Amino acid sequence: MQYTDAERRKLVNRLSRIRGQLEAMQGALTQDAPCAALIQQATACRGAVDGFIATVVEHHIRQHVAAPQQGERARAEAAEELIRVVHAYLT
Repeated sequence: MQYTDAERRKLVNRLSRIRGQLEAMQGALTQDAPCAALIQQATACRGAVDGFIATVVEHHIRQHVAAPQQGERARAEAAEELIRVVHAYLT
């Protein structure tokens, strides 16, 4: 199952905010902003990306891993796919 229009819109909006945060961080760096300001902006951006990832992971689990309409094999493959992605992200 794909994303609903509302879900897709929320994710696109979140990515637009992240893009804005990255551009602000680039501008701050270009203007020789203090290290603390850059770190604060970077951690805010990281939090936004982590939130995006959490939303997509949740969707994947609900739609592909825990969905009763999926066959057992499809659910197992979706779980393995998620494990590979999460492992790559964390290591």
